[in-house]
Amino acid sequence: MSGNDDHITRGMQEYIDKSNTYLAERATYIDETVKNWKFDTIAVHGLYSVTDALKDYQGSIIEPIFMSTSQAYNDSDEMAAALAYKIPTWCYSRIANPSTYYYEWTLALLEGYGFDGTTSCCSTSSGMAAIMTAVQPFLKILTKAGEPRNFVATAQCYGGTFQQFSIRLMQERDIECRWVKDATNLDEWASKIDKNTRFLYGELPSNPQLGFFDIEAVADLAHSHDLPLICDSTVATPALLRPICHGADIVVQSVTKSLTSSGFGICGAVIARKNLVSNIDDEALKEDFSLAVKYLQNRDFGPNLHPMQAVMTLNDMRTIRSKMDLMSRNTEKVAEYLVGHPGIESVQYLGLKSHPHHELASRYMWLVDAEFDDQYNRPVNRYGHLMSFCVKGGVEKTRKFFDNLQRIWRATDLGRIKSVATIPAISTHQQQGEEGRALAGIPANMVRLCVGAEHPTDIIADLDQALHAAKNA
Repeated sequence: MSGNDDHITRGMQEYIDKSNTYLAERATYIDETVKNWKFDTIAVHGLYSVTDALKDYQGSIIEPIFMSTSQAYNDSDEMAAALAYKIPTWCYSRIANPSTYYYEWTLALLEGYGFDGTTSCCSTSSGMAAIMTAVQPFLKILTKAGEPRNFVATAQCYGGTFQQFSIRLMQERDIECRWVKDATNLDEWASKIDKNTRFLYGELPSNPQLGFFDIEAVADLAHSHDLPLICDSTVATPALLRPICHGADIVVQSVTKSLTSSGFGICGAVIARKNLVSNIDDEALKEDFSLAVKYLQNRDFGPNLHPMQAVMTLNDMRTIRSKMDLMSRNTEKVAEYLVGHPGIESVQYLGLKSHPHHELASRYMWLVDAEFDDQYNRPVNRYGHLMSFCVKGGVEKTRKFFDNLQRIWRATDLGRIKSVATIPAISTHQQQGEEGRALAGIPANMVRLCVGAEHPTDIIADLDQALHAAKNA
């Protein structure tokens, strides 16, 4: 993106011309080479090439970790061009760093896999920072009549998202969040949009209720009002769902979760298609949202990602397709077992045909490239690692069950290679209160379970013994 056009010296112009040549060559490499790769190849290599390694990084096969705060420049002309954002730069790691660069390009390419247009990515220090990064630019301009700005969002969402929207934005900044209770009801979405609406926001599958909605229909509705659709696709990852391919403008990822299954650190990302739809008069923002928020908004707010975490996460993401396949299959077996258990009141998992959103989710959630996999040789639905269930006997029995888990970890985390469970009403969604939990459909006896890569027989055995202990308590 461009900075100030004044006072461009001959030396600066030489650097700009050289950078333009590099950017053109990179675009050609992406379009003619990288976009012809299968998903797994992109996940393994991203934009890091043998040419990069031999030219700049002493042949390192793995992306180097650049533990450096800033970049040195050849002269004043290069520095001036860089700080005016006329050329690519690692000027300061709060803004950009070579390690985060490769992380961002990998995510941009994975979320854009199968999309005809171009995607870009801005890394963040967490999923919550990613949400803030995604929504803030659309809320910066006041309405002409001084009326409150608003946005429309699914009530079924992560507790931290609920807090950011209801407390940080609504209570503290008088920006109204209009909650959609039934995200499958397009009329409910439409009824909440007016001239002061800035964007539509939806989480799918939602955490922990497994809410879902018709992405294409909601995107079409948003675009008919010149509004962008922002989707939180953390639970699915691009291995199972890529909302941009279905009309969404922006995707937020708490990369901490499913994409970083090791649990080694916190990180997030915002991935956007270029030339997105918005009623905000900001051409740079619409042309390349991710780059605009990186170089302007996040430069000043500072929700940057550490280069060490960027490279550790890259290594986790390389096998995301196979991991999401395995954990999805494990979760489906666990869900099917719990459906018939006498100690269970209800089971929520999109892979169950009994789930009210199963048919809708089956239209969107597919294991990427399964048709090219010798194991399947055909398209295959996969529904992710997250499920929830309600224990019979109310709160007391639910806690007894929870406290007796032995193999499954009791924690608020999700998307781990190890199975993890929590009670949302006392953890991830505690702060939104009883009224907020009722709005989102989170009863006190609900348990959220994210099944990992263990053998499902062992997870089922642990669930069974814990349910048995609760029954006899």
